[in-house]
Amino acid sequence: MPIWARGSAAKAPAAPAKVHRPALADDGQGEARLIAIYQHIGQGQMRQALQLAERLARSHPHFQLAQLLYADLLLAQLPPERAAADRPEASARAELQQEARLRLQALRERPPAGSVPAQFMQIAPSSGHAIAVDASRARLYLFENSASGMKLVADYYVSVGKLGVEKGLEGDQRTPLGVYYIGSNLDPKSLRDFYGAGALTLNYPNPYDLRRGKGGSGIWLHGTPPEQYARAPQATDGCVAMANPDLRQLLRQAQPRTTPVVIARQLQWVQPASLEGERQRFAQTLQAWSQAKNDGNLPRLLGFYASDFANEQYKLADWRGVLTRELQQLQSRALQLKELSYLRWNDGEDTMVVTFGEVAQGARSGPIKRQYWLRQAGQWKIFFEGVIG
Repeated sequence: MPIWARGSAAKAPAAPAKVHRPALADDGQGEARLIAIYQHIGQGQMRQALQLAERLARSHPHFQLAQLLYADLLLAQLPPERAAADRPEASARAELQQEARLRLQALRERPPAGSVPAQFMQIAPSSGHAIAVDASRARLYLFENSASGMKLVADYYVSVGKLGVEKGLEGDQRTPLGVYYIGSNLDPKSLRDFYGAGALTLNYPNPYDLRRGKGGSGIWLHGTPPEQYARAPQATDGCVAMANPDLRQLLRQAQPRTTPVVIARQLQWVQPASLEGERQRFAQTLQAWSQAKNDGNLPRLLGFYASDFANEQYKLADWRGVLTRELQQLQSRALQLKELSYLRWNDGEDTMVVTFGEVAQGARSGPIKRQYWLRQAGQWKIFFEGVIG
């Protein structure tokens, strides 16, 4: 009986001697071929399943789940007492069974057509793509941003922290939850083999994390060692890891600085139209902030900032001076906010991560700013603002 049905797996056949950095298949179709095998099993087509499993196991010798599935199908042909003697260690079997369940769940339970994660309030046109990670499903979703809206174009199996999510401290082996942006695309030649095809850095801890006293650093989206196709659903020290063929596809789409990455315990999928009301209400608040700046009205402008506002250099008392200088430099020229993005995060506190270009009338360009807003007593207040480009 196959792995998904009988609750146990079989020991993989003896693998050939390990060689350094073997030549491995990298067609990006490992998961699709695995799912096809399960589909044959579900239809009772065991011979076809075995043939496909053998081909997958031979072409991807580092894909542990494929090896176990092939072995399981082989052992299903043996008497029960023979098969039982060859079962692998319980912990390894449990991890691979969990991986299989999550991959199959991703096939059966697709996001509703046209839906997006609730955090995607508005993504600027300059952000060609956006990423969302659902830790409960060990799944990363890649969206393409176009004039017609956000479109889900790919999704991939991923691994998160050994101890789950909600990172709080350095070394706690948990993956952070929140709204992040890709910082840089690290050259794989500069990395250890452990990181596989490369790595994308994330801006953890972000200002909201710091506000809540969360620590740690070095959270990346990265690949797997050359000899390993995929890792268990919870196997990293806090990063998000994915198969190297999948990461290579992602690297061709994700852009440093402009690609947002939402990491959630569980994504909530909604139709974009359902976000429009809240998006417009927040847009009115942001416009009122901008208008106060255009009017040179410092007292009204300061009213948009939280009493505990702080960034890397200033607290609110000193921020007054920064705003005063900005108003003087404007010399009554109107400001335009361009390439606006709003990403919402709610984990007990309602926050909005806002990114925009601030361009004064008559200027060709201006600073790119990021603000973090917090809803306090029903009103949105800025608790962080900084220039990012």
